[in-house]
Amino acid sequence: MIELRDLSKAYHVNGERKVVADNLNVTFPAGTAVAILGRNGAGKSSLLKMISGAMEPDWGEVKIRGTVSWPVGFAGSFHPELTGLQNVRFIGRVYGVDTDELADFVEDFAELGGHFRMPVRTYSSGMRSRLAFGASMGIHFDTYLIDEITAVGDAAFKAKSEAMIRARLDGAGAIFVSHALGQVKRLCSQAAVLENGRLHYYTDVDAAILHHQRLMKVPPKGVARAPALPSFRQR
Repeated sequence: MIELRDLSKAYHVNGERKVVADNLNVTFPAGTAVAILGRNGAGKSSLLKMISGAMEPDWGEVKIRGTVSWPVGFAGSFHPELTGLQNVRFIGRVYGVDTDELADFVEDFAELGGHFRMPVRTYSSGMRSRLAFGASMGIHFDTYLIDEITAVGDAAFKAKSEAMIRARLDGAGAIFVSHALGQVKRLCSQAAVLENGRLHYYTDVDAAILHHQRLMKVPPKGVARAPALPSFRQR
């Protein structure tokens, strides 16, 4: 279970204050896949980073029961001078898992070929994402934080990635950021819409998608007001 208590975060962009989390009080149930929907720039990735601990909120806290992954697909923590294999072994030691098993899993899944034993600085962004996704899926967490990872790769790799996520969700929960609404419907049983710092939470995925689709038809705040939409905050 993950609980947000009075979580607040804002940035100053071009002299203006942009709120991405406005005193959020939300509980993400254990063992449940929850999609986070919203416009580009609404703060969905920032929210995942705060949950993972990679970003500090301005106010409030995140309470976690169980283990939580880093944002799946985030490759920023890889050491560029180490090989993919060396990075994966380091991650395995940090999380206390069998490094040989993790390395074998990632090598097979990420499909990097000989690049797996080359420095990460030589990788393309897509290769880094494959490495990060494989490392994330190779460790069993109670909750996975997933940020658009299956957009990486060809159709076969996308299908393989989604199948792996589905397998992990048989025994775990997830907070899932995606603009692919079909994928959201296939993988998630609940959803929320983030807009102007508020998180509108739905136990019905279709209702959340309808909210999101209606929201995308109107200009952002400051240009025109969005129509009133049904929502509730889950505590």
